[in-house]
Amino acid sequence: MLKIGLLGAGRIGQVHAAAISAHPDSVLAAVSDVYVPAAEALATPYDAAVKSSDEIIADSAIDAVLVATSTDTHSDLIEAATRAGKAVLCEKPVDLSLARARVCLANAEQTGQPVMVGFNRRFDPNFALIKAGLAAGEIGKAELLSITSFDPAPPPVSYIKVSGGLFRDMMIHDFDMANFIMGEAPVSISATGSCVVDPEIGAAGDIDTAIVTLTYADGKLAVIKNSRRAGYGYDQRLEVLGADGLLQANNMLESSVVKSTIDGVVSAKPTYFFLERYMPAYRAEWAAFVEAMQANNPMPVTLEDGVQALAMAEAAKQSLDTGKPVALADV
Repeated sequence: MLKIGLLGAGRIGQVHAAAISAHPDSVLAAVSDVYVPAAEALATPYDAAVKSSDEIIADSAIDAVLVATSTDTHSDLIEAATRAGKAVLCEKPVDLSLARARVCLANAEQTGQPVMVGFNRRFDPNFALIKAGLAAGEIGKAELLSITSFDPAPPPVSYIKVSGGLFRDMMIHDFDMANFIMGEAPVSISATGSCVVDPEIGAAGDIDTAIVTLTYADGKLAVIKNSRRAGYGYDQRLEVLGADGLLQANNMLESSVVKSTIDGVVSAKPTYFFLERYMPAYRAEWAAFVEAMQANNPMPVTLEDGVQALAMAEAAKQSLDTGKPVALADV
C-alpha cells in the first residue's frame, strides 16, 4: 500500500484526494496547505494527518507526494521531494518560467526519482482511443490535427493575474495533447489572439481567445483553438485527419437523450465543467502513476514532457508578441 502526501488542498487537491483514496493500492496519509483549515477539512474525511509540506516531504513513511499547490511553488517542491527520495506527481505547469523548469528537470534527473506531470487529458478514454487508432494505422499517416478547448466561463481576473497567461495556464493542456497524439513536437509555432470576452482580462495583460498553428518537420499541421467563454458548456473536441480517414472525439453531453420532432432535433449540452468532463481521466491518471511506481516503469507523462509543453507555450507567447512564427528550437 503506497502512502501518499498531498500538497495543496484546493479544488484540484480535492479531486486528487478522491482519486488517491479510491485506488486499492494507495492511501492518503497526509495533507498540507498554506491555509491550514483547508488542509484540515480535506484530511478529516480520509483520516489523514495534517502537516506542513516540509514535514510531509521529510516523512520517510510517505512513498510519494502529489503536488497540487500554486504554480510558483511547483519546481521547488519537485526538487525537494525528489531529493528526499520520493516519487512525484505534479500538476501542470511545471513552472511559470521555462528557464526555472529546465533547471528543475536537470536537478530532478540527478536524483533518479520518478516524476510525472499531471496532463490528465492523455488519460481521457476517448482521446486515448484516438491515439491508439492512429498508432494502429486506422486512418493512415496523420496530416491535420484540430483541437478545440473552450471553457464555459472565464476565471476571476485575480486568477488571470497569477496564472501565467492563457498559453501557460489553459492551452498548455492542448500543447501536450498535440505532442501525445502526433508523437512528436512541432518545429514552429504561430499564434494569434485577442481579448473579446472580458476587457478586464486584457487590462491584466492577457488574452481570452486564441488560435495557434503548429507546423511539423514533415509538413503536417495542428490547429489549437481556445476561448475562455462558451456559454453552452465545456467544449472539448479533437479530430485527426489522416491519409485514409478521420478520427474524431466529440463532446461529453449532459445526457445521451436526443429529441426528434417535426420542429427539429435537439440534444443535450456538453457537460459544464472540467470536473464533470475529466473525472474519469483523473482516476486513470492516478492509476497509471501507481502502476508505474509498483512496476518500476518510466512514468507515462514525464517531467520532460511538462517542460516541452511549457516551451511551446513560451513560443506561442513570443509569436503573439512579434506577429511571426517562432521556431521551437529557438525558445
